[in-house]
Amino acid sequence: MLLVLNGPNLNLLGTREPDTYGTTTLADIEADLRDAFPDATFRFEQANSEGTLIDCLHEAHEDAVDGVVFNPGGYTHTSVALRDAVAAIDPPVVEVHLSNVHAREDFRRTSRIAPACVGQMSGFGAAGYRLAVRFFVMRED
Repeated sequence: MLLVLNGPNLNLLGTREPDTYGTTTLADIEADLRDAFPDATFRFEQANSEGTLIDCLHEAHEDAVDGVVFNPGGYTHTSVALRDAVAAIDPPVVEVHLSNVHAREDFRRTSRIAPACVGQMSGFGAAGYRLAVRFFVMRED
């Protein structure tokens, strides 16, 4: 099973800053992943609070999830606690961002979480989620 975990404000995808994040909703991304990977089992979670995201990561560890696709949103640049949670769990984590964080404001160019992850997808829009899932599917082959 793969956990697809989304952080703050991602529940507003489709209407939130469409010039930056597009018009695809979180529900669209989830449906796309189910369609693109019919043999995969997913658990989708979204939370606006840091503690809830940490709890989801801990549960992924306890439930022996195969991998985590994680878009930490704005916590990417600020949360040592999320970085520590990613580092503490067994399932590998791929960090995903819809926009190219490296081409945006200076503060967005540093991820506290990426060093604890096996990889990062940034700037591919909703397709970044597919690419991250593909990584996990290919690891299983």
